[in-house]
Amino acid sequence: MNTFTQTTSSTDFTAIKNMSLGTLIRDRLLTMIMSGELVPGQQLKEPEIVEEFQVSRIPVREAFRQLETMGLVVSRKNCGVNVRELTDKEVDDLYAFRSLLDGFAGQQICMRPKHERKALAKKLSALCDQMDQLIELDDKKAYYSTNLEFHWCFIAALGNAEIEKSYREIIQKLHLARFKNLKSVEHRRKSNEEHKLIARALLDSDSPKDLQQCAALQSEHVSRALGRLREK
Repeated sequence: MNTFTQTTSSTDFTAIKNMSLGTLIRDRLLTMIMSGELVPGQQLKEPEIVEEFQVSRIPVREAFRQLETMGLVVSRKNCGVNVRELTDKEVDDLYAFRSLLDGFAGQQICMRPKHERKALAKKLSALCDQMDQLIELDDKKAYYSTNLEFHWCFIAALGNAEIEKSYREIIQKLHLARFKNLKSVEHRRKSNEEHKLIARALLDSDSPKDLQQCAALQSEHVSRALGRLREK
């Protein structure tokens, strides 16, 4: 059974029956980029993908176009298609935008009723405990995934589809720099200690000052993540 069959066989048919073959291939390639199976700079060889998925070149090229629109691959004449490598400026800009969204999410969630904040803080604390365990296991991939889930909890709680869309696009692009970040156990420990401070601030926020503190911690965490990324 090839990779494409394995990916789609467990998926609810009602969710994919109206999707084009190109979109299905795009989603599979996207998963490979997000997991690190395909790394920045790596060439996506059309003949190999055609063979792997047992399809014609047309849907593969459609998948490439969609990934290029998403900013995840680049197509150059006579050079083929490669997973995109972000410049330092692009990474800085993406982190700045993410910092704004995370800070806004923290501010807005702190304005919710205390029972809602408490429920979210409890979930976040559980994720922090899970990340502590993954740090000890030195499971970078699982830690990274749980780390994303932690931050997504704030964004999802907003219930704003446009913010979710923008945030998802930022995170997808920042995956292209993921192997340079959280690269050491010490980095992961520092990151998770910051997560714990955010969860605690969310639970304790009862005044405008607390509100500002939670939002500030969210933004500062993103800035420190960029600093860790820049460390040699």
